[in-house]
Amino acid sequence: MAAPHFRYTHYDLKPQRAGTTIEVTLNAVNNVRLMTSVNFQRFTELLDFKYIGGVAKKSPIRLVIPENGHWHLIVDMEGHHGLAESSVKLIVASTTTAGHQQAS
Repeated sequence: MAAPHFRYTHYDLKPQRAGTTIEVTLNAVNNVRLMTSVNFQRFTELLDFKYIGGVAKKSPIRLVIPENGHWHLIVDMEGHHGLAESSVKLIVASTTTAGHQQAS
């Protein structure tokens, strides 16, 4: 299996629900790409792939999972001077609506 010719950090986000926010903190400008498992496989095989995100010029950057599924996040240095240090935090979408209370 071929691999991209640039360095990257891979975060396997596992199955996530639509609406979950991914908060990525970086110490330098890098690309941040959120993608499905199929697109991550295509990325690793150097095929065309689709993703959400792009060049992160500020930190933190937030991306929202658009649909339920298994997601991957890539932080990469393609087109930049080096690979940024990064961290990822998941902010799960609330399933309860403000003002509603449980019946007792």
